[in-house]
Amino acid sequence: MRQLVPEALDDVDPDELYPADARPAPALRPWVLLNMVVSLDGATSVEGRSGGLGGPADRAVFSTLRSVPDVIMAGAGTVRTEGYGPPRTSEAHQRARVARGQAAFPRLAIVSGRLELDLRAELFTATPSRPLVVTHASAPADRRAAVADVADVIVAGDDRVDVAAALAALRARDVGVVLCEGGPMLNAQLLAAGAVDEVCVTIDPSLVGGHSARMVATSGPDHVEALRLARLLEADGVLLARYVRR
Repeated sequence: MRQLVPEALDDVDPDELYPADARPAPALRPWVLLNMVVSLDGATSVEGRSGGLGGPADRAVFSTLRSVPDVIMAGAGTVRTEGYGPPRTSEAHQRARVARGQAAFPRLAIVSGRLELDLRAELFTATPSRPLVVTHASAPADRRAAVADVADVIVAGDDRVDVAAALAALRARDVGVVLCEGGPMLNAQLLAAGAVDEVCVTIDPSLVGGHSARMVATSGPDHVEALRLARLLEADGVLLARYVRR
């Protein structure tokens, strides 16, 4: 069996590695990539936010990974907690995206059942690409109408968001790659739908304790998905692993 030895992040260029990885879209949905950062004991946040984990190495790869997909997806809770703004795609990443035949900026897709979104935020008012909002048919009609003024609304599911239907709708819009940034409940929905093709996880060399959620959080039954380690990078004790579906 081939064993992977961690490669120093300083010895590689993430901007060459990650965009070059093969991500063939399945027939009925995009390729789905999860990107998360966790502590050694599995915490996904410190004092409620993920920014306390991973350090410069994670931020470097995070920026590169955000330049790869057609759509960046996140749950409404994650958008609020992490203070999401418009995608901040560097000029170099914009040029690389255009050279690959993509739009200069990825679109942001927010998954929200209740549509309790701040429509005055820069996420909606100062974005270079009109956001997508994924909701369900039972969402309040007045909120859906307000959201539709500043974003493209995708209705997927009757009384809760159906992530499989949402992904199919994105594929119908010619979306080939979706990067999901959580939170843990959205990750769990994708796992249950069999729609996780790749996981990029940064492992911070710290113990956090507390009550932080795991990377995939659900009260439902176990759902085991076997992945293969495809790459392992290291920087100052931080591990950056890339796993793909077997």
